[in-house]
Amino acid sequence: MGIFDIEEYDYHLPPELIAQVPLKERDKSRLMILYKREGRWEDRFFFELPKFVKKGDLIVVNNSKVFPARLYGKKSSGGKAEILILSSKGNPRLCLIKTKRPKKGTVLTFENGLKGIIEEILENGMVKIRFEYDSDLDEYLEKKGHVPVPPYIKRKEDDPLYEIDRERYQTIFAKEKGSVAAPTAGLHFSEELIKRLREKGVNISYVTLHVGYGTFKPVKTKDIRKHEIGEEYYQIPEETAHLINSTKEKGGRIIAVGTTVVRTLETVALEEGKIVPKKGFTNLLITPGFEFKVVDALITNFHLPKSSLLFLVAAFAGLELIKKAYEHAIQKGYRFYSYGDAMFIQ
Repeated sequence: MGIFDIEEYDYHLPPELIAQVPLKERDKSRLMILYKREGRWEDRFFFELPKFVKKGDLIVVNNSKVFPARLYGKKSSGGKAEILILSSKGNPRLCLIKTKRPKKGTVLTFENGLKGIIEEILENGMVKIRFEYDSDLDEYLEKKGHVPVPPYIKRKEDDPLYEIDRERYQTIFAKEKGSVAAPTAGLHFSEELIKRLREKGVNISYVTLHVGYGTFKPVKTKDIRKHEIGEEYYQIPEETAHLINSTKEKGGRIIAVGTTVVRTLETVALEEGKIVPKKGFTNLLITPGFEFKVVDALITNFHLPKSSLLFLVAAFAGLELIKKAYEHAIQKGYRFYSYGDAMFIQ
């Protein structure tokens, strides 16, 4: 099985390298420049990005916005229940529940009179919950919900750090509400950095992909090609499609900010043969051997072992080079995962 064996994507990360809080300034994170053809790297800082892009390049970012989808409540028995709402519309909603042995019909109570009734038990801790509230649920979440930072970022129920998360676990591009996790490669961009990139003649454009639970769902198959990532909604606007095609025609590079952008663009290229304005759902899993048709360079964070995100960067840069680069990052004390440092693969 070789390169498709899940064990090939495992590595040991010292726990102290998992970033728990964002840096004071977004663009002060470190940036590893990875030259995939030459098999080498440089250690830089994110604010230096303009040095490594060219006039006529196009940077494509994901403008999806994280909604405050985590709630803390109680079961009718008095036990605690923590839920993560996975769907941003409708009622009942798909949720991930953190409680012992959830049962159909269990009533959950939350502050300010919100109630939830478990209507269906699914696998992997997922349930369908019907919410009862005398006002709009989305307005309630905006006021009372917590930003759903990943489980490796440790937060208590009333943690003051949640207030920091509300601003910083969101990119400056965030506009279209619908994600349950941030497209984290975009977290490093500041308004000042965008200004400097534009001054250099680099264009910025937007797609939307609402990050769902499937993006960080644990991989349980030995053969990574058999993993199912789940469907996520995407949209490519007309202006972005035009910019991508004109950039390609003029010889500029398409620089994807994050794996979500890669999956959006490559999905449409696979389906249409080129980039066109489109919206729909994608469950594209990218593993080594994938032929990239659109993306020329990738800005991405450092990813969890045995994750579908790691499969994608290995497909883009080569598994052996990624392993060596991660080993170097660990030796040099790079910060890992959502609030961590970044890599620019070109």
